[in-house]
Amino acid sequence: MPTAIIFVTHLVLGYAAWLLCFGAYVWPWLRSMDGVAAQRVIATLHSFRFFGLVFILPGVVSPDLPAGFATFAAYGDFATGVLAMLALLTVRIRPLFWPLVVAFNVVGTVDLIVDYYHAIQADLPAHAGLLGGTYAIPVIYVPLLMITHVAAFYLLVRPQQDAVRAIPDGATAS
Repeated sequence: MPTAIIFVTHLVLGYAAWLLCFGAYVWPWLRSMDGVAAQRVIATLHSFRFFGLVFILPGVVSPDLPAGFATFAAYGDFATGVLAMLALLTVRIRPLFWPLVVAFNVVGTVDLIVDYYHAIQADLPAHAGLLGGTYAIPVIYVPLLMITHVAAFYLLVRPQQDAVRAIPDGATAS
């Protein structure tokens, strides 16, 4: 089977698996929280995006990995991770927290969209082996990141009265 088909299959199935998991477990949980708590959960996940710098780490990916893809992906992930950490650090300073939540979601979403564009331009699916050990990032981690960005934007614009607070004994109240 050609490398490109394997890569695209992995990517599509990564989205499918995460959407199933997210819809069954994560989305109901996030919707039961108030806006700040839900955004903190999402920011915590995205705070690990500093790991994207691995795309420019010699010896981890092939030196033949297109620089146009690797460099933008690395620094876009790094910027998103730092913004997510700043959001977490400012959770008690709401005038800083909310703009940082918007910033890490905008920067992170743009990063992923541009990474997809660069990957297509560089024909990365046909050369997915150049990713080395980082292969799992675009096929397992990126789908979850994109899904949580969409969820974060939805949660930012939903009316707060739609949020349901979870009560410890399992009952809920609006």
